[in-house]
Amino acid sequence: MPWLVLFLLAVFPLVAPLLGLEYYVGFVQRLMIYSIAVSSLNFLIGYGGMVALGHAGFLGIGAYTLVALLDSGQDSVWLAWALAMGVSGLFALLIGSISIRTRGMYFIMITLAFAQMLYYLAVSFNRYGGEDGYGIYTPLSLGGWLNNIPHALYWVVLLIAGLVFAMGSRVARSRFGLALQGIRDNEVRMGSMGYPVYAIRLLAFVVAGAFAGLAGAMLAVNNNFVSPSMMSFGESAGLLVMVILGGMGHRWGPVLGVAVWLTLAEVLKLYTDYWHWPMGLILLLSVFLLPAGLAGGSRQRVIK
Repeated sequence: MPWLVLFLLAVFPLVAPLLGLEYYVGFVQRLMIYSIAVSSLNFLIGYGGMVALGHAGFLGIGAYTLVALLDSGQDSVWLAWALAMGVSGLFALLIGSISIRTRGMYFIMITLAFAQMLYYLAVSFNRYGGEDGYGIYTPLSLGGWLNNIPHALYWVVLLIAGLVFAMGSRVARSRFGLALQGIRDNEVRMGSMGYPVYAIRLLAFVVAGAFAGLAGAMLAVNNNFVSPSMMSFGESAGLLVMVILGGMGHRWGPVLGVAVWLTLAEVLKLYTDYWHWPMGLILLLSVFLLPAGLAGGSRQRVIK
């Protein structure tokens, strides 16, 4: 099944012009980027039990890292993405070292507070457009022969998304992933068995933040635009909704959540300017009818 999905995604840019679907190449590319961001949040919530409501802050950090690099005269996409992961991971280390000392509602609120601080910090960056955002007009380089291939960015995004998905599945089954799930289920018992609870939770937070930063930098390249709205409460809430819709702790949950939520939003916008209320209704129905998420019926839950 995964190989079939990868194959269909890989050939889509080639067959899209024949079907008159050129626009949807960029849309599918955006879906894959959001899948990386939602997968990182799913790892934090589904496997670590840490419900973060400020995850979009790391998206913005990654995006503005790319902007800062472009502003300094660099145009390498690979360098920008690597630095975005590093800077986002560093911020996640600083934020996580404080946040994960709390639990429950306090953790939710402190992650939201940090994200709001980052949002207002971005608004104050007049050099990078402030509240109006920053348009990316400098051609970005994938390097060498990749610059001459149509849709090269699409296939690079697909490759990275596939690697992130595979790595996430492997980590979830590793000793670290199993220890993280054990801490989620019974923190006191894991601590009494000698597991470094704080260090494991902090490492999970840093990893999730780093990959969210990568997704943010990739979104910046995809949209050719960066604005503080990437760090807004609405963006963080949207990521959380996609995790819940797809199914927390499920391998396919982030992919399904992103695909269904963003596709529905795209379709509903064609028919009404008030598309938020039918989206809210759909979310309510999914919570009542599919409490384990869209992936809950096809695979045993990891949460319990």
